Amino acid sequence: MDLGLKGKRALVLAASRGLGYACARGLAQEGCQVVMCSRDEARINAAAAEIRKDTGARVEAVVADVSSPTEAERLVGAAVASYGGLEILVHNAGGPPAGPFTAITEPQWKQAFEQNLMSLVRLVTAAVPEMKKAGYGRVLTIASSSIKQPIPNLVLSNAFRAGVWGLAKTMSQELGPQGILVNVIAPGRISTERIAELDQANATRTGKSIDEVRKASVATIPLGRLGDPEEFANLVVFLASAKASYISGQGIFVDGAAGIAL
Repeated sequence: MDLGLKGKRALVLAASRGLGYACARGLAQEGCQVVMCSRDEARINAAAAEIRKDTGARVEAVVADVSSPTEAERLVGAAVASYGGLEILVHNAGGPPAGPFTAITEPQWKQAFEQNLMSLVRLVTAAVPEMKKAGYGRVLTIASSSIKQPIPNLVLSNAFRAGVWGLAKTMSQELGPQGILVNVIAPGRISTERIAELDQANATRTGKSIDEVRKASVATIPLGRLGDPEEFANLVVFLASAKASYISGQGIFVDGAAGIAL
């Protein structure tokens, strides 16, 4: 299937590892010109070089912290400077720290607000004019299964991922007439460093071993395994494509049927 992505220009956040990296790679494989960013200069440069080598695509690396108010405009500007425009935004911001409500400090609330919610506000604000010029727009934000089913010990994620979902739903209504589609992709347990970090946090909190925590978690997934980042990225690539031209305002789960919320 020709997805109609060749030559499209994409900006992928938090792309040095995990889901962001898999999405950047998937888009590059389909012929997109990609700008990928991360706070870690060495990792993002290495990731971009690897994707360039493996796909032959044009890939640029930019160091950025999306929780900073000034970075959104700079990132979109970098994409425009590199490729002359922007059609696809894959918003991805690292998950906030684990912890219950009573353990989270006010600075942590503020950081999660900036990193997970306001980064989307600012990036879409900066990207929309370029998408209008291009006559093609895809805003895809990576959230969490917590947008519909809160996860124990993840109060920050539960609060702000739900906010992202509400914002995305609203934007899909307002930006749809301008040809810009907005969707949320909600991963369940995908085999990434983030999941390993959460497993460690749960092991520390409960006094169980990492193996016990992982086995208990996998036991809740009907498919009986963790997902692969490439499986997640396949959906993102499709939603970014011309073939997904009537899909907007949706929160789509990639969780192996683990979620039980309707």
